[in-house]
Amino acid sequence: MWMSFYILIQIIDWYPMAKITLKNLSHTYLKKPNNDADWALKDINIDWKDGGAYALLGPSGCGKTTLLNIISGLLKPSKGEILFNDKDVTSLNPVERDIAQIFQFPVIYDTMTVYDNLAFPLKNRGLSKTEIDSKVKEIAEMLELTPTLNNKAAGLTADGKQKISLGRGLVRSDVNVIMFDEPLTVIDPHLKWVLRSKLKELHQKINRTMIYVTHDQIEALTFADQVVVMHEGQIVQTGTPIELFEKPKHTFVGHFIGSPGMNILPCEIKNGQVNFEGNILPNNTSIKKTNFNKTQVGIRPEFINFSKEGIKVKIKRVSDTGRHKVIDADCSSGSIKILANASVEIPSDSAHITFDEKYTYVYGDDWIIE
Repeated sequence: MWMSFYILIQIIDWYPMAKITLKNLSHTYLKKPNNDADWALKDINIDWKDGGAYALLGPSGCGKTTLLNIISGLLKPSKGEILFNDKDVTSLNPVERDIAQIFQFPVIYDTMTVYDNLAFPLKNRGLSKTEIDSKVKEIAEMLELTPTLNNKAAGLTADGKQKISLGRGLVRSDVNVIMFDEPLTVIDPHLKWVLRSKLKELHQKINRTMIYVTHDQIEALTFADQVVVMHEGQIVQTGTPIELFEKPKHTFVGHFIGSPGMNILPCEIKNGQVNFEGNILPNNTSIKKTNFNKTQVGIRPEFINFSKEGIKVKIKRVSDTGRHKVIDADCSSGSIKILANASVEIPSDSAHITFDEKYTYVYGDDWIIE
């Protein structure tokens, strides 16, 4: 496995790189949009550096695949610009952009052999038979396809076919960026972990621009250096996995990242202080603006502690996961989840809790108040 991984590095060590800039990008599939809900993408601004590992993360329908197709040239945006290395490529077709894209479901030629599938993009670019043979065999070794090179692709399993799609994207040496659109959806769980780990290690070694689209937070957080979280066609936060977990800028990020997700509960702001359940909560922000439609306090289950005084809760259920206990509790404002070490003794009925000041945030109309 390590030898095959080294071979892959040798293959694509000379990939060109691209800085990608998206300016004021918006898109609608309707001829005459009437409101915000008619737009699949809303005012997207991104600046991705050369050689970065990025993930677009969000639920189905949030706009991430639309954005990926715009970057690749499969779709022209309704508004805005796409730049590669500061050159406007908005009107260029996919071939002119030199992008490798791996889709959610296998895109292969069933009647061809595995070898010919991998060789196809290289033949189209006029490489010699010797170069093609060398690259195909190296990629096949990395993806553990060597024993099936002479087999028809139609006879492979779903994960085998998807490995061919991955190979066809990785075999090219003339791409600006490699883009993955939920490529591991049809892969079995064990192989999914193996391939994701290989892609991560590959990027760390060769430092090439890669964009990975997924709805799976584990895939995004383990692959990417920077994660772009999307919700309802807009970017709600961009940051490292730690930044997204420790300081969500939007309530959606708090809910979506983490398991269990962040507790988001209604609160009041009085004299610049946060009042929750009759308690003044610790908060690092002096809140001046108060004219929000709704204000909420956010705290992750990991940062709640049991104490002798504080917010009164009623324990509803305790789930022991081995290393941790997940406690479902109720207060007058709603349900609260608490994550405690397995060794912590949990009260059987009622208890008091406190929030860690460092990780207690206040949100106005879903956006963090800073």
